[in-house]
Amino acid sequence: MRHNKKFNHLGRKAGHRKAMLRNMAASLIMHKRIHTTVAKAKALRMYLEPLVTRSKEDTMHNRRMVFRALGNKYAVTELFRNISQKVADRPGGYLRIIKLGNRLGDNAEMALIEFVDYNTTYNTEKPAKKTRRRRRKKKTGGEASQVEVATKQDEQAGTVSEEGQAKAEAEQTPEAKEDPKEEPKDGNQGEE
Repeated sequence: MRHNKKFNHLGRKAGHRKAMLRNMAASLIMHKRIHTTVAKAKALRMYLEPLVTRSKEDTMHNRRMVFRALGNKYAVTELFRNISQKVADRPGGYLRIIKLGNRLGDNAEMALIEFVDYNTTYNTEKPAKKTRRRRRKKKTGGEASQVEVATKQDEQAGTVSEEGQAKAEAEQTPEAKEDPKEEPKDGNQGEE
């Protein structure tokens, strides 16, 4: 009778199943996300979450217990150094399973299993909105620059009269008359 044996056997003998879960757990710790079937992802979640809970308290006993389950010293180091820091304030639920659809060959349900705190798909924080800044035109000098701007606007509109030009020249200060505008070197007169 199989009373009270409710975990998924995954169609494998006990030794094969333990070795597979151990390798998948080490891969998930090292890479932070893996693609697998939904059944294996659920079995891996049951296998790995108690180990992550143990990693929150860094004692020699907890390290030995996790090493016994993982069998990979690099994965144990990664779990106790980096992952335990990220999940320190989370009271369980360290892994997320995202269903991806069915596999082409055998139509098996596929899933992505990842650490919740290492996600890139579901960001809980909104990125800061960038503000746009525009440049202002430089002002070279008091009234003279305002007159020059006004005459440029008139020239662009095509409404410059001879009286307006004479008036603009009369209002210019001597400093503005001494600094003539530079002509383009290539001979173009700025005609557009």
